[in-house]
Formats: sequence, C-alpha cells, structure tokens
Amino acid sequence: MTEELKQFDHGPITANQGTIIVLLCLSFILNTPWLVSIVAFMMVLGTIVGKPGFGFLYTSLLRPLNIIREDIYPDNPEPHRFAQGFGSIVASASAITIWLGAAGLGWTLTWVVIVLAAANLFLGFCAGCAVYYWLNKLKVPGFNKSAPKGKIPGLSLKGK
Repeated sequence: MTEELKQFDHGPITANQGTIIVLLCLSFILNTPWLVSIVAFMMVLGTIVGKPGFGFLYTSLLRPLNIIREDIYPDNPEPHRFAQGFGSIVASASAITIWLGAAGLGWTLTWVVIVLAAANLFLGFCAGCAVYYWLNKLKVPGFNKSAPKGKIPGLSLKGK
C-alpha cells in the first residue's frame, strides 16, 4: 500500500530557514546572545504549533510582495516539523551555553544550526528529515511517515 503525500507549501519553510540564517549570522557578528534566544524561542514555538516559527513572515510579507512564491508539491510535513524541533533544541542549547559563559560552545552550536538551515535552503537537503525517515525505518514509535518511494530521505521532492 502506497502512502498518500499531502500537497505541501514549502514557502514558509524557505522563509523560516532564510530568517534563521540571517538572524543567527547577525547575532554572531554583533555578539548578541539575546537574538539567539529569540530565534530559539521562535523555533520552539513553531514546533509546538506545527508551523515554521518565522513562517508568518512568508504569509504576511514575503508572499504578498512576491519575494518568495508558493512552492507547493507532494511531501510529508511531519519530518519538517521534527527537523525544526531538533533545530530548536540545538538553538536553545546554543543560547543557554552562551548565557552561562561557554561562548565557544554556544557559538559553535549556533553555526551548526546555520549550516543545517543553509543545507536545506540552498542544497535541498533536510538533515532532520533524513533522521526522521531513518527513525521510521527503525520502527521507532511516533515516526509514522516513510520516505516517498524512489526518493533519497531528506532530499527535496521538487521536480517529482
């Protein structure tokens, strides 16, 4: 039995990733741990509500101005939510360690989030999605969606 994929707009994810990259790079350059904290909070909030944390920028600003267009294609939204959740944990750990005085570790974790968001935004590879699909293959409870047939787990389904 083949699993039915949902039509899924990746525009909010694109806006989310771009915003995360810009804000975290700014926080590093300006040495502003409070900005890392805001990004981490938005990622946690987005994970809880099931939408990209900065997705509201897509809906209210970027799509109406045609800066980012709708990018709808069949996909599973659950792996993207898991990826954001994992990223929120790393971003939160980054903020906490910076505030506790372990700036080297905190900024390193910040760069991990930046690099993974950039891999997704620019290369179409979602590391968190790949982990989600691997956990599904291992039959870990809660990871119910399997990778679409013929696709490499974590790689964008664009052009299907």
